[in-house]
Amino acid sequence: MSETAVTTVHEAYSFACMRCGYGWEQAYEIEHHVDGSNNDFVIYKANGERVPSPLSKPTCTNCDGHLVRIMRSGRVSTVQQLLQSQYETAGHTEDGAAPAREAVGASAAAEHHWHLSDLLHPFHRK
Repeated sequence: MSETAVTTVHEAYSFACMRCGYGWEQAYEIEHHVDGSNNDFVIYKANGERVPSPLSKPTCTNCDGHLVRIMRSGRVSTVQQLLQSQYETAGHTEDGAAPAREAVGASAAAEHHWHLSDLLHPFHRK
């Protein structure tokens, strides 16, 4: 028997691990189905693969911890952009060493391990 989704919704979430501080984002296709007994159920897919609901028991992709904060989409990428701009700004000096520092800054930003404080800092109110 072939099942077809009644409705497919695209959702994305940001995640921050409260154990190790790692942050990531994931997009999902949420397929709404009706079974033979007329009961509704959903299937979550990420990158075309069926996955458990990210809302039931999220798992950190870095440390496998389950103390994960779920936020609306864009939170992690916003922080990544802010940190990237800080690295780029820090590399600009008047002593002529800017190109070397920019290369180091871009490399450090690409390999940066996201800590919880990095992810949440821009959203704190003063």
